[in-house]
Amino acid sequence: MERLQKVIAQAGVTSRRKAEKLIQDGQVKVNGETITELGTKVSPSDEIEVNGVPIDKEEPVYFLFYKPTGVISSVNDEKGRKVVTDFFPEIEQRLFPVGRLDYDTSGLIIMTNDGDFANVLMHPKFEIDKRYIAKVKGIPSKRELRNLAHGIELDDGKTAPAKVKLKSLDKKKQTAIIELTIHEGRNRQVRRMFEALGYPVEKLKREGYGYLDLKGLNAGEHRPLTPHEVKQLRNLAVT
Repeated sequence: MERLQKVIAQAGVTSRRKAEKLIQDGQVKVNGETITELGTKVSPSDEIEVNGVPIDKEEPVYFLFYKPTGVISSVNDEKGRKVVTDFFPEIEQRLFPVGRLDYDTSGLIIMTNDGDFANVLMHPKFEIDKRYIAKVKGIPSKRELRNLAHGIELDDGKTAPAKVKLKSLDKKKQTAIIELTIHEGRNRQVRRMFEALGYPVEKLKREGYGYLDLKGLNAGEHRPLTPHEVKQLRNLAVT
């Protein structure tokens, strides 16, 4: 038996918090009966409807995907551009990405049909490291890199402390390769951090997410997460 709001979230309908609101608003039925009690538990055989639409109680699945550049981190795009779900034609479950990577950013993104799992990973209070490799125009000084590590003032507030490492530089081309590890998830945050220092990002890749990395994968490829990896991510998100 599982709590009703958890089952709704795991079906990918919405987050657990929003599922609780739907229940309280009387928009959820179990076996034809409207349920408003948040403590209600349901079994796999129960028929659940949200706003009159039966939910599919799919088996939860979890994938690590190496998103190429030029791909939208969404399940569809009104402009007809390629989206992350286009790379999973063999998967029957309704997958969606956990968070987003910019159109021009490549790298690691998690795909799942488990809305509760996704909501936990994306919650602002959980500090999961995200490791990026950026190629920037110009060569930041040691002082500027320290400023980056301590936090940069952006238009939506100062960024949290980050880990910064200069990987290499090209004095002739005036470019630098910098590794940046953050745990926030603001829109275009890494690009904005470098731009605030005067070093526009020419290329950006997310190479790590918590314990996970892209080893063994090429752009456009994916692999299932092991049960142990899923458990590790859940543990990261609650510690």
